[in-house]
Amino acid sequence: MAAEEGTGVARTPVCLCVLCGLPASGKSTLARTVLGSAAQLGWRASVVSYDDLIPQHAFQIRAVQNSGAQLTEQTEWKLHRHIVLQCIELFLKTPEVMAEPPSSFQINVAAWEQCVRGLLRPKPDRTPLLFILDDNFYYPSMRYEVYQLARKYSLGFCQVYLHCDLESCINRNQSRPEPVPTEVILDMVKRLESPNPEKNPWEELSILLNTTDKLSTCDTQRVMELISSSLRNPLSPIEDTTEQKEADRLKCAMNVVHQADQACRRLISEAMKTAKENHVSSEYMRSLATRLNEAKATLLCSLREKVLQETSLAQEEDIDVERVVQRAVDVFDRDRKEIFMRITGDPE
Repeated sequence: MAAEEGTGVARTPVCLCVLCGLPASGKSTLARTVLGSAAQLGWRASVVSYDDLIPQHAFQIRAVQNSGAQLTEQTEWKLHRHIVLQCIELFLKTPEVMAEPPSSFQINVAAWEQCVRGLLRPKPDRTPLLFILDDNFYYPSMRYEVYQLARKYSLGFCQVYLHCDLESCINRNQSRPEPVPTEVILDMVKRLESPNPEKNPWEELSILLNTTDKLSTCDTQRVMELISSSLRNPLSPIEDTTEQKEADRLKCAMNVVHQADQACRRLISEAMKTAKENHVSSEYMRSLATRLNEAKATLLCSLREKVLQETSLAQEEDIDVERVVQRAVDVFDRDRKEIFMRITGDPE
């Protein structure tokens, strides 16, 4: 890896190419085609098939007791997805060791050995190394994990979204020896989020192939050009920007709280004006002002903590300040009306 000296493939151009799309959309067919094209170019390439690597028991639902002593239903599917990426990462560091992963990794060992067999053959220095990741990858978060690995070690990263109409996918799937249940495909259609570079800049190197018909030579050429581009332009490693991020979080929280405070003050002023026009007594006016300001202070404190928490978890997206402020003000407005009714006995 270009960014990590002393590893098994140090300074070798590496690309992680993600194939995503519905079951039976043509991902495996494309993967085999790309594998052949890579071999013609003299590259070392491997298809990482999640279906082959992840055991069936990982998809079985089981009851798990959480910290609150309550039973929840979950699968080990996410854990095994992490393990697949971990295997790739460790292979890049120590190819000989990871040619046969330890049993503790809980993946199909025979399938993994098949993945890396061609990668261990001696090749000249700087021979490109290509991993073709074959899975549905229907959520951006699934693809982002691959991107993070590529960025961590300054690898190439690209995505190919195979778009195929639902009817064709279902028909192809039914002709398979072991078809996926149709309801799974129908459910995935609702969940699938295709690469969107405008929303997620990290998905910039992505292309869409219409695979309703058979793949063409032009389609394969586009994919190979995409992979070549990602090999020439590896991602930059993550920089430590902890202090700057913390400052940005605090600044964002202060901005949100300030805007919410101003809006809440206006709502309090309107409530006090209405109470005065309704000839509410001085004693009730003081009580109303106290309760409204207490409610505002509680809201702003909670809002600040919420913003800090959300911005700390955000991957690379800015928080929508206007939307957050409006939601907080809407909550306060409801509280304001309840307090007004409780103290004055009249609706505001």
